[in-house]
Amino acid sequence: MPAEPAESADPAEDRTLSPYTGRTRAHWEGAADSLLAAVAPYAAEGGALYHLPGGRPSASGRLSDGLEGYARTLLLAGFRRDEKVLERYADGLAAGTAGVWPRVGHRSQPLVEAASIALALRLTRPLLWDRLDDGVRQRAADWLGDALKAEPWPNNWELFPVTVGGFLHEIGHEPDLSRAVIDRGLERIEQWYLGDGWYTDGHGRKFDYYNGWAMHLYPVLHAHLADDSRLLDLYAGRLEAHLATYARLFGGDGAPVMQGRSLTYRFAATAPLWLGALTGRTPLSPGETRRLASGALRYFLDRGATDGYGLLTLGWRGPDESVLQNYSGPASPYWAAKAFVCLLLPPDHPVWTVREEPGPAERADAVTPVGPPNWLIQSTRSDGLVRLHNHGSEDARYDPYYTRLAYSTVTEPSPSYDNSVIVGADASRTAIRPLGVGEGWAASRHTVAEGVAVAGLVVARGAVEVRAHLVAGAAEGTPVRVTGWAARGGARSELRPVYGLSGGGAAAEGLPEAATGTTGTGASLFVALARLTAEPVPDSRPLTDLVSVRVAPAEDAEPGTYDLTVTWTPEDESSFRFTPGGTATGPDGPSPSVEVRTVRGGTVPGSASAAASTR
Repeated sequence: MPAEPAESADPAEDRTLSPYTGRTRAHWEGAADSLLAAVAPYAAEGGALYHLPGGRPSASGRLSDGLEGYARTLLLAGFRRDEKVLERYADGLAAGTAGVWPRVGHRSQPLVEAASIALALRLTRPLLWDRLDDGVRQRAADWLGDALKAEPWPNNWELFPVTVGGFLHEIGHEPDLSRAVIDRGLERIEQWYLGDGWYTDGHGRKFDYYNGWAMHLYPVLHAHLADDSRLLDLYAGRLEAHLATYARLFGGDGAPVMQGRSLTYRFAATAPLWLGALTGRTPLSPGETRRLASGALRYFLDRGATDGYGLLTLGWRGPDESVLQNYSGPASPYWAAKAFVCLLLPPDHPVWTVREEPGPAERADAVTPVGPPNWLIQSTRSDGLVRLHNHGSEDARYDPYYTRLAYSTVTEPSPSYDNSVIVGADASRTAIRPLGVGEGWAASRHTVAEGVAVAGLVVARGAVEVRAHLVAGAAEGTPVRVTGWAARGGARSELRPVYGLSGGGAAAEGLPEAATGTTGTGASLFVALARLTAEPVPDSRPLTDLVSVRVAPAEDAEPGTYDLTVTWTPEDESSFRFTPGGTATGPDGPSPSVEVRTVRGGTVPGSASAAASTR
């Protein structure tokens, strides 16, 4: 085992400039320096590979993992722009392109790493590239050039050839091909842009942090570095729209909502916050930007993101294999390097010099609809807790970090199926289809099993949630279990049955509460109240004192149709209609639906409202 790197003194906290986090630019520089120092002892093959410890190689194998270690830490060094550190990466570039590195092929992991190498070289051209021998430059350009011919996977990978092409075009290597590859990749991602600053990560409805650390980062940085005002206006404009809702995914403790894949990249989630400041296209003030980003950096580093040798571990807070994918290897967490795009902002930029300001979750209670992913973001000022109600995002496979009804900054998916509707013994939630999102509510439909589908609705205010689910296609007498939050770490949760259910209450830490019922003839409605809170002194009022819910079978519609009315105050009322959607069989089963009838006292045409709020 290499020797533990020498400890360096952390800069002193500055609670005057940064009253929320104590962190300044010096802390970001110090974090970058510590991460780079920690990986140095693991360099191999003349510095071309970084074989970081850990017994879990990725599916691409040890050689690819070593290249990943070089590329992702080079990206960090590129943002840090320390000439002495860059010298060792120059040596590694010479050795790697002399035959150590695997070639870039179609849909291969080296294509991903080529993008990090190219971006770092572009960021540090006078400090690294321009000082290399001609032979090394030619070999490196040839190795990177394979990325121009390699076919990427049809998702965020489309941006890797774009990123390589941007650098090669700048240095005059195959300029016509580089230009064509840039244009092709940027054109391809257009099919996944759904408006309001949100992309899906390829075909389907995959919404997660890849929006920020990939779909926005690469096009915006390319446009910024190319000084292309047309592209920058387009992509930075989209970033600005994205940040309006994205900033609401960070809790008062600094944690991002724990949702989606590749969570081991951790504080890479802050990259789009900094990128907005870099381009001047952001709805956030400089003090708010730094508060959110420094809060996330501190959240992870204070909770075991690095081990005793200063190396980033595979996990979320500390080591945790449950958040990993088969492409996760020992060096994968170093895509966290993207957070250090902040160091492109000069020390006298307002983002470093103004006083920190509170983030959205700390300013006021809010329930925010997000149209393209069909999400509802619910936050409470008293505890800084953020909850994400997911009524429109899923991966191609069943994934607990995509398919649950809700996620938060203080919980994580439980093996006991938190935030789920379990029909019979099946907790599946596939073929999620948005049914609309609006002021204080979101709805969707999903398939449980062949011939069985559920239409779900959440209505939220403060910390309170009304959850309703219409189960259609299940045989009469089928047991149904509705689960709530799996609270931990001092957070508390409740689940109270309202209609069609019994049980509920509180559960042991880390396990979800559950309420149970059985289906009747035809479609059956199940309604519960839920609450998740981390308030030091929680609201002791029963949930039924905070909201009134009325359910009635509709007499003017087909059997299995229900009207639900949610009343917070006499002036604050919403009503919805659930319909069973026929008795069709087949893979998708029936098509139960939810339609909004009135919202906060104002009449809204149901089907039109749902359609208008979903792109």
